[in-house]
Formats: sequence, structure tokens, C-alpha cells
Amino acid sequence: MQRLRRLLVRWNPLAAIAGLLWLVVVVVPLYWIVVTSLRSREGFFDARPLSLPSPATLDNYHTVLDGDFFQYLLNSALVTVLTVGITLAVSLPAAHAIVHSTRRVVRLSFQLFLLGLAIPLQATVIPLYLIISKLGVYDTLWALVLPGVAFAVPLTIVILVNFLRDIPRELYEAMRIDGASQRRMLLHLSLPLSRPAIITVMVYDALNVWNGFLFPLILTQSADKRVLPLGVFTFQGEFNIDVPTVLAYVVLSSIPIVALYVIGRRYLVSGLTAGFGR
Repeated sequence: MQRLRRLLVRWNPLAAIAGLLWLVVVVVPLYWIVVTSLRSREGFFDARPLSLPSPATLDNYHTVLDGDFFQYLLNSALVTVLTVGITLAVSLPAAHAIVHSTRRVVRLSFQLFLLGLAIPLQATVIPLYLIISKLGVYDTLWALVLPGVAFAVPLTIVILVNFLRDIPRELYEAMRIDGASQRRMLLHLSLPLSRPAIITVMVYDALNVWNGFLFPLILTQSADKRVLPLGVFTFQGEFNIDVPTVLAYVVLSSIPIVALYVIGRRYLVSGLTAGFGR
């Protein structure tokens, strides 16, 4: 009884109402996307937006799967895996060095990575296009991987640095006394203990790369180099758009990244907030 009273005292009606409104704002568009993807093209114009499709049809999904969807899916998967992998391979040793190095220049480099967070992506479009063209990788998947790594590294290092700072220094001192090198401490201490932060940046960076639209639009041209965000143009004509098929495409392209989020969601809060309470 006393526990129930404490719960009632803590209950915040304004917060509950605000949370419910936010849930509606998020769920209703998702519901509309899924429901509309199950309508026929004619039913899209005749039915009410939030009503259930009658009859429901999977023809839109068949249309998407019969096209080049799997080619775009493969391209997106390759770009995402390469970008996230290279980002982690660069960021984890850099974060370890920033936290444990006694050299002033290494510690000051952290400020440069913080500066990288302030550079807007749109401001780099023209110089980035020129650099990619000079490197000879325009209209290749590497044209998407390299800029993706460059923009993912700063935030990744910030998150990893703040997480590594929370690992007790006594553990590193004990390994140092045993004669362990920095490489061994990185592989056998920093890497295992920073797993929540690593999964956090993996999910966050993968979301950004998977949903990226500007770089693929500017740095690729061929149809076989398209990634999922660009594949939606397949169902857009000169004078009309097949909205139900486009939304079916959106649903299918969202499934892999939603699955990744579900797997790593419990690490996101701990990883993103690590070190900021100090």
C-alpha cells in the first residue's frame, strides 16, 4: 500500500500527457506509411488516410522486390559496413591515445576532433566533390565510404573518449606494471570494457550512413552504384509518383536498420551519456 502511494505521489500527469502526445506524433506517421504501402494505387486516392486498406495488397512489395532493390540493398550494406568498420579502426586507437597519452600534442588533438563536429555537412559539398574527382573514385562506393568515415570519426572519438575516461586507471596501471604495451592494453582492456560505447557508435554511425542521401546524390551517378535512399527515384515518374510503392520501398529499406537498432538499443543511453556526468 505504501509503495502504491509513493508511485501515485511521483506520478506526473503533465509528463504523462506530453509522453502520450509524443507517442502519437511518432506512431501515427509510421502507421500511415505501413497502411498506405498495403493499398493499391487506385485505393490510395479513394480511401481515407488512416483507414485500413480494403482490400489489402502486397503488389507494391512485389513491385519493389522485382526491381533492383537487392542491388541497392547490397550497396548500402557494403557502404555501411566499410564506413563503420574503418571509423572504429581509426577512432578506438585515437581515443585510447587521447585518454592515456602524456604528450600535449596528442591531448590537443582532441580539440581538433571537437572542431570537426562544428563543420556542417552541406558546407563541404563543393570541395568534397572536387577531392573525390581528383582521387579518381567518383561514381564508386568508395566515394561514399571516405566522406562517411571523415564525418563519423569526430563524434565517434568524442563518445569513446568520454567512455574510456570512466574506466579505472588502476586497471591500466596494473597491466603496465606487468609489462603490457599500449597495444596490449588497447586490445585486452580498452576494447572489451568499451563494448557498450562501441555498439553505441556502431548503431549511430550505421543509421547516419544507411539514411544518407546527400553524398550518394552528388558523388554517384550510375544506376548500379545507387544505395537505398536513391533507389526511391525508381518509382518517381516525370509527372507523378507511385506513393504506395514508394512507401513499400521505405518499409523494406527500413527493416535492416530497425533490426540493428533493436539489437543495440540497450547500449545507446549508457554509451551516449558516458563521462558527461563527471
